[in-house]
Amino acid sequence: MSNCNNANKCIGCTVQQCAYHCGSQNYCTLDKINVGTHESNPTEKKCTDCESFKLK
Repeated sequence: MSNCNNANKCIGCTVQQCAYHCGSQNYCTLDKINVGTHESNPTEKKCTDCESFKLK
């Protein structure tokens, strides 16, 4: 699903391995994403995750 006609300009994304990445543009194609954490007490951005990620 890398159709850039569906680029959501409110969700920037540089993860080109994701099925929802816009391809030639750094945007997500989803209407909404879920952001979560893999830490019990996140203190840095590297502790957060895009839970909407889907491998191409």
